[in-house]
Amino acid sequence: MAKQQFRRINKYLRNIVLAGLLLFLTMLVGVIGFIVIEDYSVGDAFYMTIITLSTVGYGEVQPLHAYGRVFTSFLIIFNIGIFAYAISVLSSFVIEGDLRKFLKDYTIFKRIQKLKNHTIICGFGRHGKEIADELTKNKMPFVVIEPEEQRLQMLREGGYSFVEGDATSDQTLLEAGIEDARAIVITFGEDAFNVYTVLTARQLSPKLRIITRASDHSVEKKLFRAGADYVVLSEVIGGFYMATLIFQPHVVEFFNLLSNMGDDVAINFKEVEYLELKPEFRDKAIKNIGIRAQTGVNIIGARMPDAKYIVNPAPNTLIKKGMSLVVLGDHEQIDKFEDLILLAEH
Repeated sequence: MAKQQFRRINKYLRNIVLAGLLLFLTMLVGVIGFIVIEDYSVGDAFYMTIITLSTVGYGEVQPLHAYGRVFTSFLIIFNIGIFAYAISVLSSFVIEGDLRKFLKDYTIFKRIQKLKNHTIICGFGRHGKEIADELTKNKMPFVVIEPEEQRLQMLREGGYSFVEGDATSDQTLLEAGIEDARAIVITFGEDAFNVYTVLTARQLSPKLRIITRASDHSVEKKLFRAGADYVVLSEVIGGFYMATLIFQPHVVEFFNLLSNMGDDVAINFKEVEYLELKPEFRDKAIKNIGIRAQTGVNIIGARMPDAKYIVNPAPNTLIKKGMSLVVLGDHEQIDKFEDLILLAEH
Protein backbone atom coordinates (compact mmCIF):
# COMPACT_ATOMS: atom_id res chain seq x y z
CA MET A 1 0.00 0.00 0.00
CA ALA A 2 2.83 2.43 0.84
CA LYS A 3 4.37 1.86 -2.60
CA GLN A 4 1.05 2.58 -4.30
CA GLN A 5 0.25 5.62 -2.18
CA PHE A 6 3.65 7.18 -2.92
CA ARG A 7 2.18 8.08 -6.34
CA ARG A 8 -0.05 10.75 -4.84
CA ILE A 9 2.80 12.60 -3.07
CA ASN A 10 5.29 11.90 -5.88
CA LYS A 11 3.28 14.00 -8.35
CA TYR A 12 4.38 17.16 -6.52
CA LEU A 13 8.04 16.15 -6.46
CA ARG A 14 8.27 14.81 -10.00
CA ASN A 15 9.01 18.18 -11.65
CA ILE A 16 11.43 19.19 -8.91
CA VAL A 17 13.34 15.93 -9.24
CA LEU A 18 13.39 16.36 -13.03
CA ALA A 19 14.76 19.92 -12.74
CA GLY A 20 17.42 18.80 -10.29
CA LEU A 21 18.37 15.87 -12.50
CA LEU A 22 18.77 18.13 -15.53
CA LEU A 23 20.97 20.53 -13.57
CA PHE A 24 23.08 17.63 -12.30
CA LEU A 25 23.49 16.18 -15.81
CA THR A 26 24.47 19.61 -17.14
CA MET A 27 27.12 19.94 -14.43
CA LEU A 28 28.37 16.43 -15.12
CA VAL A 29 28.69 17.17 -18.84
CA GLY A 30 30.52 20.38 -18.02
CA VAL A 31 33.01 18.73 -15.66
CA ILE A 32 33.75 15.88 -18.07
CA GLY A 33 34.00 18.29 -21.02
CA PHE A 34 36.55 20.56 -19.34
CA ILE A 35 38.60 17.56 -18.20
CA VAL A 36 38.67 16.00 -21.68
CA ILE A 37 38.98 19.16 -23.81
CA GLU A 38 41.14 21.40 -21.59
CA ASP A 39 42.87 18.77 -19.45
CA TYR A 40 41.63 20.45 -16.24
CA SER A 41 41.82 18.73 -12.86
CA VAL A 42 38.54 17.60 -11.36
CA GLY A 43 38.51 20.56 -8.97
CA ASP A 44 39.25 23.11 -11.69
CA ALA A 45 36.70 21.52 -14.03
CA PHE A 46 34.01 21.64 -11.35
CA TYR A 47 34.80 25.28 -10.53
CA MET A 48 34.81 26.26 -14.20
CA THR A 49 31.46 24.49 -14.71
CA ILE A 50 29.88 26.31 -11.76
CA ILE A 51 30.96 29.78 -12.83
CA THR A 52 29.92 29.02 -16.42
CA LEU A 53 26.45 27.75 -15.52
CA SER A 54 25.85 30.53 -13.00
CA THR A 55 27.09 33.18 -15.50
CA VAL A 56 28.75 35.13 -12.68
CA GLY A 57 31.49 36.34 -15.01
CA TYR A 58 34.61 35.29 -13.12
CA GLY A 59 37.81 34.73 -15.08
CA GLU A 60 38.82 31.42 -16.59
CA VAL A 61 40.99 29.05 -14.56
CA GLN A 62 43.36 29.07 -17.51
CA PRO A 63 42.97 30.33 -21.08
CA LEU A 64 40.62 28.20 -23.17
CA HIS A 65 41.50 26.73 -26.51
CA ALA A 66 39.17 27.11 -29.50
CA TYR A 67 37.37 23.82 -28.83
CA GLY A 68 37.06 24.79 -25.18
CA ARG A 69 35.41 28.08 -26.08
CA VAL A 70 32.91 26.34 -28.40
CA PHE A 71 32.10 23.81 -25.68
CA THR A 72 31.63 26.59 -23.09
CA SER A 73 29.34 28.55 -25.44
CA PHE A 74 27.05 25.56 -26.01
CA LEU A 75 27.10 24.80 -22.29
CA ILE A 76 25.84 28.32 -21.50
CA ILE A 77 23.16 28.22 -24.23
CA PHE A 78 21.72 24.89 -23.10
CA ASN A 79 21.88 25.89 -19.44
CA ILE A 80 19.75 29.02 -19.99
CA GLY A 81 16.68 26.88 -20.78
CA ILE A 82 17.39 24.36 -18.03
CA PHE A 83 17.98 27.06 -15.42
CA ALA A 84 14.78 28.90 -16.42
CA TYR A 85 12.81 25.63 -16.15
CA ALA A 86 14.26 24.90 -12.69
CA ILE A 87 13.40 28.38 -11.42
CA SER A 88 9.84 28.14 -12.74
CA VAL A 89 9.36 24.73 -11.09
CA LEU A 90 10.66 25.92 -7.72
CA SER A 91 8.66 29.16 -7.80
CA SER A 92 5.49 27.24 -8.71
CA PHE A 93 6.07 24.78 -5.88
CA VAL A 94 6.62 27.49 -3.25
CA ILE A 95 4.65 30.53 -4.42
CA GLU A 96 1.60 29.00 -6.14
CA GLY A 97 0.67 26.76 -3.22
CA ASP A 98 1.97 23.37 -4.38
CA LEU A 99 4.17 23.17 -1.28
CA ARG A 100 1.14 23.62 0.96
CA LYS A 101 -0.81 21.01 -1.03
CA PHE A 102 2.14 18.63 -0.80
CA LEU A 103 2.37 18.96 2.99
CA LYS A 104 -1.39 18.46 3.39
CA ASP A 105 -1.45 15.46 1.06
CA TYR A 106 1.56 13.91 2.80
CA THR A 107 -0.21 14.24 6.15
CA ILE A 108 -3.29 12.57 4.65
CA PHE A 109 -1.09 9.86 3.11
CA LYS A 110 0.32 8.98 6.54
CA ARG A 111 -3.17 9.06 8.09
CA ILE A 112 -4.64 6.67 5.50
CA GLN A 113 -1.78 4.21 6.07
CA LYS A 114 -2.92 3.78 9.67
CA LEU A 115 -6.63 3.25 8.92
CA LYS A 116 -8.29 -0.09 9.67
CA ASN A 117 -11.95 -1.09 9.50
CA HIS A 118 -12.83 2.17 7.76
CA THR A 119 -15.33 3.15 5.05
CA ILE A 120 -14.47 4.21 1.51
CA ILE A 121 -16.72 6.83 -0.10
CA CYS A 122 -16.55 6.98 -3.89
CA GLY A 123 -17.46 10.47 -5.05
CA PHE A 124 -17.83 13.72 -3.08
CA GLY A 125 -21.00 15.04 -4.66
CA ARG A 126 -24.23 15.72 -2.79
CA HIS A 127 -24.64 12.15 -1.60
CA GLY A 128 -20.97 11.64 -0.82
CA LYS A 129 -20.77 14.82 1.25
CA GLU A 130 -23.86 13.85 3.22
CA ILE A 131 -22.38 10.41 3.95
CA ALA A 132 -19.09 12.01 5.02
CA ASP A 133 -20.96 14.36 7.38
CA GLU A 134 -22.86 11.48 8.97
CA LEU A 135 -19.73 9.37 9.41
CA THR A 136 -17.93 12.34 10.92
CA LYS A 137 -20.83 12.92 13.29
CA ASN A 138 -20.62 9.28 14.40
CA LYS A 139 -16.80 9.40 14.66
CA MET A 140 -16.31 6.65 12.07
CA PRO A 141 -13.12 6.72 9.96
CA PHE A 142 -13.44 7.05 6.20
CA VAL A 143 -11.58 7.85 2.98
CA VAL A 144 -13.05 9.67 -0.02
CA ILE A 145 -12.08 8.82 -3.61
CA GLU A 146 -12.57 11.80 -5.91
CA PRO A 147 -11.09 12.65 -9.36
CA GLU A 148 -12.18 16.30 -9.75
CA GLU A 149 -9.75 19.03 -8.64
CA GLN A 150 -12.47 21.42 -7.43
CA ARG A 151 -13.87 18.82 -5.04
CA LEU A 152 -10.38 17.75 -4.03
CA GLN A 153 -9.77 21.31 -2.86
CA MET A 154 -12.96 21.12 -0.79
CA LEU A 155 -11.70 17.89 0.77
CA ARG A 156 -8.34 19.51 1.59
CA GLU A 157 -10.00 22.52 3.17
CA GLY A 158 -12.34 20.28 5.16
CA GLY A 159 -9.49 18.17 6.49
CA TYR A 160 -10.89 14.93 5.05
CA SER A 161 -8.80 11.89 4.17
CA PHE A 162 -8.97 11.39 0.42
CA VAL A 163 -7.38 9.71 -2.59
CA GLU A 164 -7.28 11.42 -5.96
CA GLY A 165 -8.11 9.06 -8.80
CA ASP A 166 -10.55 6.80 -10.62
CA ALA A 167 -12.57 4.55 -8.31
CA THR A 168 -12.75 1.83 -10.97
CA SER A 169 -8.96 1.49 -10.83
CA ASP A 170 -7.43 -1.28 -8.71
CA GLN A 171 -4.57 1.00 -7.75
CA THR A 172 -6.83 3.79 -6.50
CA LEU A 173 -8.91 1.43 -4.36
CA LEU A 174 -5.76 -0.13 -2.92
CA GLU A 175 -4.47 3.35 -2.09
CA ALA A 176 -7.70 3.95 -0.18
CA GLY A 177 -7.02 0.82 1.87
CA ILE A 178 -9.76 -1.41 0.49
CA GLU A 179 -8.03 -4.52 1.85
CA ASP A 180 -8.52 -3.23 5.41
CA ALA A 181 -11.86 -1.45 4.89
CA ARG A 182 -15.18 -2.55 6.38
CA ALA A 183 -17.40 -1.02 3.68
CA ILE A 184 -17.45 0.99 0.47
CA VAL A 185 -20.21 3.41 -0.54
CA ILE A 186 -20.44 4.24 -4.26
CA THR A 187 -22.35 7.45 -4.98
CA PHE A 188 -21.62 8.34 -8.61
CA GLY A 189 -24.48 9.62 -10.76
CA GLU A 190 -23.64 7.35 -13.71
CA ASP A 191 -24.93 3.79 -13.30
CA ALA A 192 -22.26 2.29 -15.57
CA PHE A 193 -19.54 3.83 -13.43
CA ASN A 194 -21.17 2.39 -10.31
CA VAL A 195 -21.31 -1.10 -11.86
CA TYR A 196 -17.62 -1.04 -12.80
CA THR A 197 -16.67 0.20 -9.33
CA VAL A 198 -18.70 -2.56 -7.67
CA LEU A 199 -17.03 -5.20 -9.87
CA THR A 200 -13.56 -3.89 -9.06
CA ALA A 201 -14.22 -3.57 -5.33
CA ARG A 202 -15.69 -7.07 -5.06
CA GLN A 203 -12.72 -8.56 -6.90
CA LEU A 204 -10.24 -6.87 -4.56
CA SER A 205 -12.12 -7.62 -1.33
CA PRO A 206 -14.61 -10.52 -1.39
CA LYS A 207 -15.84 -9.88 2.18
CA LEU A 208 -16.26 -6.11 1.82
CA ARG A 209 -19.70 -4.60 2.43
CA ILE A 210 -20.62 -2.79 -0.79
CA ILE A 211 -23.35 -0.14 -0.83
CA THR A 212 -24.14 1.64 -4.08
CA ARG A 213 -26.54 4.04 -5.66
CA ALA A 214 -28.81 3.25 -8.64
CA SER A 215 -31.22 5.22 -10.77
CA ASP A 216 -33.88 2.53 -11.42
CA HIS A 217 -34.82 -1.07 -10.78
CA SER A 218 -33.24 -2.44 -13.97
CA VAL A 219 -29.82 -1.19 -12.88
CA GLU A 220 -30.45 -2.47 -9.36
CA LYS A 221 -30.41 -6.09 -10.61
CA LYS A 222 -27.14 -5.56 -12.47
CA LEU A 223 -25.50 -4.07 -9.40
CA PHE A 224 -26.55 -7.04 -7.26
CA ARG A 225 -25.14 -9.41 -9.90
CA ALA A 226 -21.91 -7.38 -9.94
CA GLY A 227 -21.47 -7.98 -6.22
CA ALA A 228 -23.27 -5.20 -4.35
CA ASP A 229 -24.70 -6.04 -0.93
CA TYR A 230 -27.09 -3.09 -0.83
CA VAL A 231 -28.48 -0.93 -3.63
CA VAL A 232 -30.13 2.40 -2.80
CA LEU A 233 -32.62 3.82 -5.30
CA SER A 234 -32.23 7.46 -4.27
CA GLU A 235 -34.88 8.84 -6.63
CA VAL A 236 -37.41 6.19 -5.58
CA ILE A 237 -36.74 6.86 -1.90
CA GLY A 238 -37.01 10.61 -2.47
CA GLY A 239 -40.36 10.24 -4.22
CA PHE A 240 -41.72 7.96 -1.48
CA TYR A 241 -40.51 10.40 1.17
CA MET A 242 -42.23 13.39 -0.45
CA ALA A 243 -45.45 11.45 -1.05
CA THR A 244 -45.55 10.35 2.60
CA LEU A 245 -45.21 13.98 3.70
CA ILE A 246 -48.60 14.63 2.05
CA PHE A 247 -50.66 12.26 4.17
CA GLN A 248 -48.41 11.36 7.13
CA PRO A 249 -46.16 14.37 7.78
CA HIS A 250 -45.71 13.72 11.49
CA VAL A 251 -44.65 10.14 10.84
CA VAL A 252 -41.92 11.42 8.52
CA GLU A 253 -40.80 13.97 11.11
CA PHE A 254 -40.59 11.23 13.72
CA PHE A 255 -38.66 9.03 11.30
CA ASN A 256 -36.19 11.89 10.78
CA LEU A 257 -35.76 12.07 14.53
CA LEU A 258 -35.12 8.34 14.79
CA SER A 259 -32.78 8.45 11.81
CA ASN A 260 -30.53 10.90 13.66
CA MET A 261 -31.11 13.61 11.05
CA GLY A 262 -30.56 17.22 12.01
CA ASP A 263 -28.16 19.04 14.29
CA ASP A 264 -29.96 18.79 17.64
CA VAL A 265 -31.00 15.14 17.57
CA ALA A 266 -30.76 13.32 20.91
CA ILE A 267 -31.95 9.87 19.78
CA ASN A 268 -29.73 7.17 18.29
CA PHE A 269 -30.09 3.72 16.79
CA LYS A 270 -27.37 1.17 17.35
CA GLU A 271 -26.95 -2.22 15.71
CA VAL A 272 -25.28 -4.83 17.92
CA GLU A 273 -24.09 -8.25 16.81
CA TYR A 274 -24.11 -11.31 19.05
CA LEU A 275 -20.32 -11.47 19.28
CA GLU A 276 -20.14 -7.83 20.43
CA LEU A 277 -22.06 -8.66 23.62
CA LYS A 278 -20.25 -9.60 26.80
CA PRO A 279 -20.45 -13.36 27.47
CA GLU A 280 -22.90 -12.93 30.37
CA PHE A 281 -25.49 -11.41 28.00
CA ARG A 282 -25.35 -14.14 25.36
CA ASP A 283 -27.69 -17.13 24.98
CA LYS A 284 -30.27 -15.65 27.33
CA ALA A 285 -33.81 -14.35 26.90
CA ILE A 286 -34.16 -10.59 26.51
CA LYS A 287 -36.18 -10.34 29.72
CA ASN A 288 -33.36 -11.98 31.71
CA ILE A 289 -30.54 -9.62 30.80
CA GLY A 290 -32.17 -6.40 32.03
CA ILE A 291 -30.89 -4.14 29.29
CA ARG A 292 -33.63 -1.55 29.72
CA ALA A 293 -33.38 -1.54 33.52
CA GLN A 294 -29.58 -1.14 33.45
CA THR A 295 -29.15 1.29 30.58
CA GLY A 296 -32.54 2.70 29.57
CA VAL A 297 -32.26 1.59 25.91
CA ASN A 298 -35.02 -0.35 24.16
CA ILE A 299 -34.53 -3.37 21.90
CA ILE A 300 -36.80 -2.45 18.99
CA GLY A 301 -35.70 -5.07 16.46
CA ALA A 302 -33.76 -8.26 15.94
CA ARG A 303 -32.22 -9.85 12.88
CA MET A 304 -32.41 -13.62 13.26
CA PRO A 305 -29.74 -16.08 12.03
CA ASP A 306 -31.95 -16.91 9.01
CA ALA A 307 -31.85 -13.19 7.99
CA LYS A 308 -35.47 -12.59 9.00
CA TYR A 309 -36.35 -9.54 11.08
CA ILE A 310 -38.52 -9.28 14.18
CA VAL A 311 -39.98 -5.93 15.17
CA ASN A 312 -40.29 -5.39 18.93
CA PRO A 313 -39.02 -8.87 19.84
CA ALA A 314 -40.89 -10.57 22.68
CA PRO A 315 -39.27 -10.62 26.17
CA ASN A 316 -38.72 -14.39 25.91
CA THR A 317 -36.76 -14.07 22.62
CA LEU A 318 -33.45 -15.88 23.02
CA ILE A 319 -30.30 -13.98 22.05
CA LYS A 320 -28.32 -16.58 20.12
CA LYS A 321 -25.34 -16.82 17.82
CA GLY A 322 -25.87 -15.18 14.44
CA MET A 323 -28.38 -12.65 15.76
CA SER A 324 -28.14 -8.86 15.65
CA LEU A 325 -30.10 -6.51 17.89
CA VAL A 326 -31.28 -3.00 17.08
CA VAL A 327 -31.48 -0.77 20.16
CA LEU A 328 -32.82 2.76 20.56
CA GLY A 329 -31.90 5.40 23.12
CA ASP A 330 -30.50 8.87 23.65
CA HIS A 331 -26.76 9.57 23.62
CA GLU A 332 -26.36 9.01 27.36
CA GLN A 333 -28.28 5.73 27.29
CA ILE A 334 -26.33 4.44 24.28
CA ASP A 335 -23.03 5.31 25.97
CA LYS A 336 -24.12 3.48 29.11
CA PHE A 337 -25.24 0.50 27.01
CA GLU A 338 -21.84 0.32 25.31
CA ASP A 339 -20.00 0.45 28.64
CA LEU A 340 -22.11 -2.14 30.46
CA ILE A 341 -23.26 -4.56 27.76
CA LEU A 342 -20.65 -4.58 24.99
CA LEU A 343 -17.11 -5.89 24.90
CA ALA A 344 -14.39 -3.26 25.30
CA GLU A 345 -13.03 -3.79 21.77
CA HIS A 346 -16.40 -3.26 20.03
